[in-house]
Amino acid sequence: MSALKMAQCGITSSKTVLVFLNLIFWAAAGILCYVGAYVFITYDDYDHFFEDVYTLIPAVIIIAVGALLFIIGLIGCCATVRESYCGLATFVIILLLVFMTEVAVVVLGYIYRAKVENEVNHSINEVYDEYNGTNSNAQSRAIDYVQRQLQCCGIHNYSDWQSTHWYEESKNNSVPISCCKTNTGSCTGSLTHPEDLYQEGCEALVVKKLKEIMMYIIWTALTFASIQVCTISTSI
Repeated sequence: MSALKMAQCGITSSKTVLVFLNLIFWAAAGILCYVGAYVFITYDDYDHFFEDVYTLIPAVIIIAVGALLFIIGLIGCCATVRESYCGLATFVIILLLVFMTEVAVVVLGYIYRAKVENEVNHSINEVYDEYNGTNSNAQSRAIDYVQRQLQCCGIHNYSDWQSTHWYEESKNNSVPISCCKTNTGSCTGSLTHPEDLYQEGCEALVVKKLKEIMMYIIWTALTFASIQVCTISTSI
């Protein structure tokens, strides 16, 4: 009788753990979808500096995995409560597939992260050359946004503006207002007052930002892949 109670207690404990892990899956699904959406939104702000749209593949997969985790959590809960071995087997198989997908996301993340610097180096000069200072120009909006957000000016520093078409045509010995430091209200972008301008170039900061975005994807995938390993071990 005592052995039977212990067995029942063990089954109850396992079911409780599985239900808890399924709840974690639902939370994980929300986080994965959030991370994927964040990558899309951020990429939209920097897409002129990084033309390879395939970089978004890991983000797409992350969102798809997040959506699938909602379904997996539901299957897992139902199978656990009903003690359905067929349901649990399906649950584990799907988890294995999702785990392999997340491993693929990590690999792709590292591949595209390594390509970021070359992509930015290749495109940033062209973007700056197409700057015309008007809000209707996509390149101008992108550069002004980046310079304000990252607090940078030019490609390597503010002097890079002197070799752009915009500078040659404007002939006012100044850089865009977006190069002005936020605490200098009287800044006009004039090169006669370089102390009012951001000193750091944008290229390195854009590369850093894009690499950080890819690391968000990589670490998110790694974290939830680890959780899934624990879940699979508990389910078997």
